Amino acid sequence: MGDGRWRLLALLAGLVLLVAGCTGAGETGDADATADTGGAGTASDAAAGGEGAAPAGTFVHAADDEPLSIDPAQVEPGEGGETMILQAYERLVEIDPNGPDLIPGLSTEVPTRDNGLISDDGLTYTFPIREGVTFHDGSELTADDVKYSWDRVIEMDLPESAADLLIDNVAETAVTDDGAFEVTLTSPTASFLRAVSTAMVASVVSQDAVEANGGITAGEPNEFMATNMVGTGPYTFVAWNRGENIQFEINSDYWGEPANLDLRVEIVPDPDVRVLGLRAGDYDMIETDPSFIGDIEGAEGVVIYSEGLLLEPIHIGFNLNIPKDQLPSEDTIPADFFHDPLVRRAFNHAYDYDAFLQGALGGFGDFNPHYVPQGMFGYDPEAPLYNQQDTAEAEKLFREAGLWDEGFTVSVITEEANLFEIAALVLKDSLEALNPKFQVRVLAVAEAQFDEAHASDPVPYAMWVKNADPFADPDAYMQAYENPDGEWGQIHGFAKGYENPEQIASLIDEAALELDETRRAELYSELETLLYNDPMWLIAAQEGIANAHRDNVEGFVLNPLWPRPNVKFALFNKS
Repeated sequence: MGDGRWRLLALLAGLVLLVAGCTGAGETGDADATADTGGAGTASDAAAGGEGAAPAGTFVHAADDEPLSIDPAQVEPGEGGETMILQAYERLVEIDPNGPDLIPGLSTEVPTRDNGLISDDGLTYTFPIREGVTFHDGSELTADDVKYSWDRVIEMDLPESAADLLIDNVAETAVTDDGAFEVTLTSPTASFLRAVSTAMVASVVSQDAVEANGGITAGEPNEFMATNMVGTGPYTFVAWNRGENIQFEINSDYWGEPANLDLRVEIVPDPDVRVLGLRAGDYDMIETDPSFIGDIEGAEGVVIYSEGLLLEPIHIGFNLNIPKDQLPSEDTIPADFFHDPLVRRAFNHAYDYDAFLQGALGGFGDFNPHYVPQGMFGYDPEAPLYNQQDTAEAEKLFREAGLWDEGFTVSVITEEANLFEIAALVLKDSLEALNPKFQVRVLAVAEAQFDEAHASDPVPYAMWVKNADPFADPDAYMQAYENPDGEWGQIHGFAKGYENPEQIASLIDEAALELDETRRAELYSELETLLYNDPMWLIAAQEGIANAHRDNVEGFVLNPLWPRPNVKFALFNKS
């Protein structure tokens, strides 16, 4: 084993200890917030949390942080409040528990052109609203509530929220004569149903509850809705005891399949406490990650689920807009270094994927083609992908590019002391082991320094390492990370390097408008093959989801397209 591999493993061991000690940072407050939702339950109805074994009739989850808000119009994407909203609120269409397919929610049908609920021009979507559905305050769901909920988000337009999903896509909302909800888009987009309609910001709230508790004020949060929940979901909100727990009860009037157990979410920022609580049976499930699976694996009564994948691939960016006069003085590469697809392919073939997956990720992960993550619509399991180091092919390509005998020195910037730094070190070890004339300088810096460089245009480095933002629809990945006219396409100058930038842009734009899902999937498959041969990224891995729960949990299912921890607790039971 070479010095580089020993250095990598030493860093990994240190990072595991670091992450295990620092995971989670709960937000706490000074006062309790309890619900007054017209019959949804009171705090006295719920068991006190955190003492003894988890109650037989209650599912107890230990979360790593506390929500900042539980209002769909205010919650920040990726923040803990989205987890709570998923349990108590519903949307017009939902994501099937077992995959990326869409299923009816508060709408009785998923709109398609075939069923006549999407107009011929792709601009108008009609959602027939389910009858016999009541909110947790007892009021009846109508299309007016749906319109009110979406219009409320747009009018409030809170900066921390995902309001832009509605503002950027929705031109008009209406209630039809037959009581359906109708949306007219600003422009046709095939991603509307997956990226907008299923988002937590599109959840339907009780109009009566909002109007009785402050109504709508443009640009200002609603204090009641930020701390209470009045939806139609399988759980009714009971209480939010700040810094301690959030409590829910089974919604006995739920229109669909009822929840099996009450729910209590304990706020437990300390990972060691979560682990000990799970082992002792105090918690049925805990927020976890691969860094401390070793503390749980083999524990009596504990199950580790590792089949899911995060939708945030860890990638190394190739910069084709290299500002030559701003590069580190040690770098010897020319400004057009990554313009050559041979070089970009050579980097992809040289990378030791197994070292990163088995080392840094502990085997919790997998690989995806450029650039549709596994678990998402459009992912083609037959598409070519870089998942094995091929040093012979890498050498061949470097020789064809004229770099083998000459060599080069290049720097890659990354945040320090995390998976991104390890990904950069694997790249360094891979290339330097391939040819000692290849030198990779890993610049591991503080997060603030990295963020400043990452936000620059142009980026003053030839390469950087981070993870992708998670999205619900493949169009967002393609537009952001592959389209020569998209965000990173413009910053990194993809048009200078793609062999046929017009073809790639045209296919991405065609897929963005294609409402026939079979044809749309074919377009993404074609793109995945093109982008394999003409890569603009080195995707180290798609990080795995590690979930730990008790072995008496029944009906466990996890979907990475749901907010973390990617579960709907109403589906679970206990033996």
